[in-house]
Amino acid sequence: MKIAVLFGGTSTERDVSIASAAQIVAALRKSDHLVTAVDTAKGILSLAEEEQILRTDVSADPPSDEELAACQADNYFVKNLAKLQEFDVIFFALHGGTGEDGTIQAALDLLGVPYTGTGHMASSIAMDKDIAKRLFIRNEIPTAKWLMAPVSHEEVENVMKYPVVVKPNNQGSTIGLTIVKHPQGLETAIETAYHFSDEVMIEQYIPGRELTVGILNDRPLAVGEIFPKGDHFDYESKYQKGGAEEIFPANLGEDEKKRIQELALNAHRALKLKGYSRVDFRMDPDGEFWCLEANTLPGMTSSSLLPQSAKAEGIAFPELCDQICQLALQQAHRNTISPA
Repeated sequence: MKIAVLFGGTSTERDVSIASAAQIVAALRKSDHLVTAVDTAKGILSLAEEEQILRTDVSADPPSDEELAACQADNYFVKNLAKLQEFDVIFFALHGGTGEDGTIQAALDLLGVPYTGTGHMASSIAMDKDIAKRLFIRNEIPTAKWLMAPVSHEEVENVMKYPVVVKPNNQGSTIGLTIVKHPQGLETAIETAYHFSDEVMIEQYIPGRELTVGILNDRPLAVGEIFPKGDHFDYESKYQKGGAEEIFPANLGEDEKKRIQELALNAHRALKLKGYSRVDFRMDPDGEFWCLEANTLPGMTSSSLLPQSAKAEGIAFPELCDQICQLALQQAHRNTISPA
C-alpha cells in the first residue's frame, strides 16, 4: 500500500507524535509498504529530513510556545491537503490538537481519503473529557465525579473533597495537569490548566492502581498496570527512560480482568470509536474500577502502552501497524454508499 504517516503538527504533544511516527514508518516499511512521512506543520519529508527529524526519544518537557508558533507559521497541511489523495491510506501518528480533535479527520472525510482510527465526530467527543464522562455515566461506566471551572472551594468540598485533579478539558499526555491536595492550590492549578485549554476540569482523585486496556478491532487486548516513579503518571514519567514500570499482563484475577476489559470495550463503544483505542482506569482500594478516559490516538512507539497491550496478545508491532491500516480500509469501504 501507499501510506502517508501524518505526524508532528503544532500541538504540545508534537514531540510524542514524532517519536510515534519514527517507529510507525519503520514498521510499515518492514511490511513492504511504500511509506511517506508527512509533518502536518512542515510538509513531506525527504529521507535526509526523516533522519534529522524522526527520532524515538522525547524531551523531558513539551515544546515551548515559541517552538510551536514557529511550526504554525508553515501551515503545510491546509495548503497541500489535496496531495493526500494520492495515498491509499493515511496513518495518524498525530497526538493532541487538530490531529486528535477531529479537525484533520473532517478534512480527509471531505476528500474521501481513508485514514486510521476514529472519525471526526467521535474524535471530537472523546477529546472533550466533560462530554466523554457524560456518555460514560449514560452507559453505566463508572467514572470519577467532576466539575467544570469556574468553581468555588465550597462546591469542590461539597461534591468531591480534596485531593482533586485539575486538568485541561481537551489535552493529552497529562500536560497542564495538577493534583491539588489543599484548597489553597486550586486557583493556581486552574490557571495552569487554562494555559493549555479554554475549558478546565476539576475531578475527584481516585487513589489506587493505574491500569490500561488496548482495544483493537472492537475487542479488548491485554490489561496493563503502570507503576510511575513519581506521585502520578505525568509527562516525564510517560516518556523518559525509567520514569515508570509497565507490566503486561497486569496481575489481576480472572474476574477482575474480564470486568475491566468489558468496561474498556463499553467505553470504546459508548464514544463510537473505531479501529483502535486505549482506555485508562484506576482501581481503588475496594477493587472498583473507574474509567479515566479513552484515547483515540494513543502513543505508538513500540514501547507505548497500546503496542505493549497488543504484544502481550501475540501481536508484534509491525503486525499491529498493518492491522490498523487494514481496519482503516475496511471502515472506508463500509462508509462508501453504493449508487442506487
